[in-house]
Amino acid sequence: MTTLTISPKFQIVIPKEIRALLGLKAGQKVQAIAFADRIELIPVRKLRQMRGFLKGIDTTVDREPDRE
Repeated sequence: MTTLTISPKFQIVIPKEIRALLGLKAGQKVQAIAFADRIELIPVRKLRQMRGFLKGIDTTVDREPDRE
């Protein structure tokens, strides 16, 4: 876990290791979401980049007997 410092202008720097792990680039947009007692930063990605990200997901759904 990395600790960040908030600047007097309320800015933070995302550590290099995290930027590299997530493939973040300078100027890229992220969404900030307040969730419970934390802040989550979600990278905004183009739809084209999202293609195939669910590959391998289990799509089977248990159905009621009268729905099969």
